[in-house]
Amino acid sequence: MKKLILFAIIIATNGILAQNTNVQSEVTTTVRTIKDSDGEKKVVKNEVTKEIQKIEVGDEKANSKDMEVVDTPVQVIKSTEVINPDGSRRTVHIDRSATYESEGKTLKLELDAQGYKLIGKEGKPSQLLRKTSTNAYFYVTKDKTAIAYFDTTGNLVLEWYDSKTDSATTSIFKKVQ
Repeated sequence: MKKLILFAIIIATNGILAQNTNVQSEVTTTVRTIKDSDGEKKVVKNEVTKEIQKIEVGDEKANSKDMEVVDTPVQVIKSTEVINPDGSRRTVHIDRSATYESEGKTLKLELDAQGYKLIGKEGKPSQLLRKTSTNAYFYVTKDKTAIAYFDTTGNLVLEWYDSKTDSATTSIFKKVQ
């Protein structure tokens, strides 16, 4: 009998303890259709935003069984999942898709299957950003390769190596949108 009562108490307290957070989740799905010589391809982008708030109870009021709920900070977690035409999936915790400018040059970044593609003035991809294992990217053009990363303010930093002068050149592209 003692075991049965103990078991009932454990089950009851687990039910009470499990409900100590409010979670609100929102998913925004964007489907982009790309038509080219190979046919029509669809790229699906799911942006998931979760708002998590811990529930804390205030002091008990005198002569009442009611307790006030104390406001606590809301933690917002955002992630983006890209589903490629071949069915492969990629999750990005910070989507850096935006427009960046530096010294009259404008770069527009968009997520793709392996990193980001940079869209030129004509609306066609011209360069690529490919993720490395050190939280940086390879910046690949037709004739050059550089290292790219995002600084703490969200700007895109490119570091080029010049073999003729044996030095590195840094370009900082500020986030516009």
